[in-house]
Amino acid sequence: MTTKPSRMNQELVEMAEAQRRLGIMDEPSFRKITLRHLGPDAPPTATPISGDEIRNVREQAHLSQAALARYLGLTTGYISQLERGSKQAKGPALALLNVIRRKGVEVLL
Repeated sequence: MTTKPSRMNQELVEMAEAQRRLGIMDEPSFRKITLRHLGPDAPPTATPISGDEIRNVREQAHLSQAALARYLGLTTGYISQLERGSKQAKGPALALLNVIRRKGVEVLL
């Protein structure tokens, strides 16, 4: 039987996430806090995805850069920068790319 984390624990994790995004907290500290307050139910962290992996995901789905950008709510230029490796995906874009990598683009349709 799993129990839902308390509201206080959820708030602590949300605050730690905001501090991590702002660069105030490092990734290991964030993981430690998340695991401590959410226990084994802690959501998996999004793993970094390389430009080649993004290109492979897009090509396997038979999508152009413009089409993938539309599905993710991003610009075509940003997708191009990700694929070239001049930018690294972060935040919601990284999370969505990881979901697509694991389950396919069909989950967004």
